[in-house]
Amino acid sequence: MKFETFQAGVWQPRYQYQSFEPVPVDQPWIWEDPAINTLLEAANRALGELNAFSLIVPDIDLFIEMHVVKEAQTSSRIEGTQTGMDEALMPEEQIRPEKRDDWREVRNYVDAVNSAVSELATLPLSNRLLKHTHKILMRGVRGEHKQPGEFRISQNWIGGSSLMDAVFIPPHPDGVPDLMSDLEKFWHDESVVVPHLIRLAISHYQFETIHPFLDGNGRIGRLLVPLYLVSHGLLAKPSLYLSDFFERNRASYYDALMRVRIGNDMIHWVRFFLRGVAETAIKGRDVFKQILALRTEVEHQVLSLGKRAPNARQVLNLLYRKPMINAADLRVGLNVSQPTANALLNDFNRLAVLREMTGAGRNKIYVFDAYLELFIK
Repeated sequence: MKFETFQAGVWQPRYQYQSFEPVPVDQPWIWEDPAINTLLEAANRALGELNAFSLIVPDIDLFIEMHVVKEAQTSSRIEGTQTGMDEALMPEEQIRPEKRDDWREVRNYVDAVNSAVSELATLPLSNRLLKHTHKILMRGVRGEHKQPGEFRISQNWIGGSSLMDAVFIPPHPDGVPDLMSDLEKFWHDESVVVPHLIRLAISHYQFETIHPFLDGNGRIGRLLVPLYLVSHGLLAKPSLYLSDFFERNRASYYDALMRVRIGNDMIHWVRFFLRGVAETAIKGRDVFKQILALRTEVEHQVLSLGKRAPNARQVLNLLYRKPMINAADLRVGLNVSQPTANALLNDFNRLAVLREMTGAGRNKIYVFDAYLELFIK
């Protein structure tokens, strides 16, 4: 299939509406557009630099957890969920009751990402894995009654209030299994010689066009990106997420997808996607650089604590996973007494590594501002 002559699919008449039936994607792809080759080179170079940092940064998994929380918060925000980064890090009992539904959606996304990445150790990227991930995503939140973990068996739509005024109507449910089977084959078909990032761009477009679930397609489709990169060895750790890029360029993102469906313009979409990969990978690389610099700085500060320095280093490792913390977290995480936990928090507060944010006499919460800010700017 040549990008320049690509035909995205057909509009199939249904009762009172038309559904878009995309062509299968498990086939060879070629293009003449030289800009794609240049963008592909830049994206691969940036991705390689990001991956290098994930291999050399000590205890990288400490910091990956914050990347996952950031992705969960951003990807959910695209769908209208209003949970701040600080709230996403708090336990449920500290979230105002009216915001707990949104909070649960974000935490479900964190659980879904962690579960999916863990499963990649024993399962290939597959529809089975996506279905299981979707089931976790929908657990106990809006959409929990919309066939969680299963491909849809009814018609859905994008935009508008009904099929009558929808912006886009995905394929009829009868065709979803075959289309998703074709997409799964495309992920692993070695007879199709296509660079991974091009294959991933096509895959994301196809997934969002099929819209195989009744709810949660946007989040699963965005999660498909790091899962593909990890499963094919382009990233050692799930450190690249495009949700931030898609949200900052939301209108352009939706426009690029629709230009393929309506105008067969796969070139524009692939260019947009590759720019997103390059920009996001560079930003991720820079965050890792800043983390290393901050880590060196704060570890030097805790050396002044003398005999409490070994415990203080353990506190830092806990903070890299969870930059909002209280005495109970320290007591459990470090297996220390309450007085020791309180003393350590006071030390970190005095050193200005932590800031007490509640102003309360009891149940104080401390925040590692310098670290948290790396993920919210």
